[in-house]
Amino acid sequence: MSNSKSAIALYAGTFDGITLGHLDIIRRGAEIFKKLIVGVARNVDKDTLFSNKERVEMIRQEAKAMSNVSVTDYDGLTMDFAEKCGAGIILRGIRVISDFEYELQMALMNREINPRIETIFMFPAAEHLYVSSSLIREVLLLGGDISKFVPPSTQKMMSKRFLKG
Repeated sequence: MSNSKSAIALYAGTFDGITLGHLDIIRRGAEIFKKLIVGVARNVDKDTLFSNKERVEMIRQEAKAMSNVSVTDYDGLTMDFAEKCGAGIILRGIRVISDFEYELQMALMNREINPRIETIFMFPAAEHLYVSSSLIREVLLLGGDISKFVPPSTQKMMSKRFLKG
């Protein structure tokens, strides 16, 4: 990675309840890249369980030991945000084949928008491949234990939110 820009990666998503799979990607991305920016997308099309501020704070708490990781929220095109941050790489997690189909389309569109920024795909550890924020919310809503899927601080926040109705 001789290009200094490629030493900065952006891992973007809504992270509406950060999972252990998300954290796995963040940890491993932090080991690969000089700087990893976790961008929490303000998505007007999605009804989120947590506010942008809450989602940013959840990730900051979990990533505080990783000195080369920063967390911020953003709106607009991810490629514009990546350019603004100086990121040469978009890091994306893929769990299953359906993720790949969506992510491939997104990566090709992003390349068309800004060919100077590359997309790199990373798979979470095998034990997290099937976990998604929406499945976790469903398990919690139905009274199940989510402690194997999310960090304790996220479990506590999610439980509070669902208990409040």
